[in-house]
Amino acid sequence: MKVATTLVPLLAAMSLACAAQAQEQIVKVGQTGPLSGPNAFAGKDNENGTRLAIEELNAKKMTVAGKTLKFELQSEDDQCDPKAGVNVAQKLVDSGVKFVMGPYCSGVAIPASRIYSEGETLVSTVGTNPKVTEGGYKNLFRIIAGDNQIGASMATYAAKVLKAKTVAIIDDRTAFGQGVATEFIKEAKVQGISILNQEYTTDKATDFSAILTNIKAKKPDVIFFGGYAPQAGPMARQMQQLAIKAKMLGGDTLCSPEMGKLGGNAVNDVVFCAQGGSMLDKSSEGPAFKAKFKKRFGLDADAYAASFYDQMMLVAVSMQKAQSIDPNKVSAEMRKGSYKGVAGTYAYDDKGNMKQAPITVYAFKNETPTPLASY
Repeated sequence: MKVATTLVPLLAAMSLACAAQAQEQIVKVGQTGPLSGPNAFAGKDNENGTRLAIEELNAKKMTVAGKTLKFELQSEDDQCDPKAGVNVAQKLVDSGVKFVMGPYCSGVAIPASRIYSEGETLVSTVGTNPKVTEGGYKNLFRIIAGDNQIGASMATYAAKVLKAKTVAIIDDRTAFGQGVATEFIKEAKVQGISILNQEYTTDKATDFSAILTNIKAKKPDVIFFGGYAPQAGPMARQMQQLAIKAKMLGGDTLCSPEMGKLGGNAVNDVVFCAQGGSMLDKSSEGPAFKAKFKKRFGLDADAYAASFYDQMMLVAVSMQKAQSIDPNKVSAEMRKGSYKGVAGTYAYDDKGNMKQAPITVYAFKNETPTPLASY
């Protein structure tokens, strides 16, 4: 009888555990970005934004179709490399992941989007090249402004605020660098800014002295760099060494504390950049987000942590509205209305672009990106 007495509560506990497990639905969320190499700081920041949202969602124990959702994050290093990114995409699809946050780099997002589409996976990327959303993939969303908005905003700012009349262009030949430089040039011409010359580098280069010496002879008012912070930081230092007086302008990839770390005081009052999203310090939930992010990770939120946090929350809200975790149904729900997040209000057109994507222009003060104005 003693054995039976012991067994009864044990069996009851097992029965309850099985019942609870049966009422739980695992939702795998993939994260793809550079977790190694010079842009690893951005990949980790993006991952942390998603992770913070997932931890909060799991704490809420939200239910869909009578089952409690449990979100699990699978983060992969795509190295900001197209080939590696395609391999990561296939790995995530093969693992049964139906919701992906990333990629960070346009050069990865463009080829990987086809793999995700074939796997019926919903993708939320910060890849800004216009080609990212031109593939006709119904489950792809760009969660920030595209190059056309970022490049154009920087050109308008250069003309209207910095009063620039001439510009030299440098791009790193990546999908992002070429894309944002092209859009800047288009709007610069509209604004009456003369393009003095166009130079090219790579996303692996560290010495820009030859390029900058050529540019110095042209005496441009501003230099627009289409590329990433690991090149822009050293470039700013070399501009200082060559006594180049022009301001350096760039897209969202320059709006990072990493610029200050790499460029030192050479970035102060010299580097200006445009980033998708509104000023977090001015938004109603921005300061609270920044505080809880810092408490959780011991780091300040970088460029797109808030955007990935917001999109993960929107995906979850859309699951509840659709009462389904089918990515096709969730995607359809996401296109119906709008969602107010920390970094902005998210409403998408039929291509997956944000209908009204805010842009913030930053300058560097004390080696830190400081918001100047939002548009």
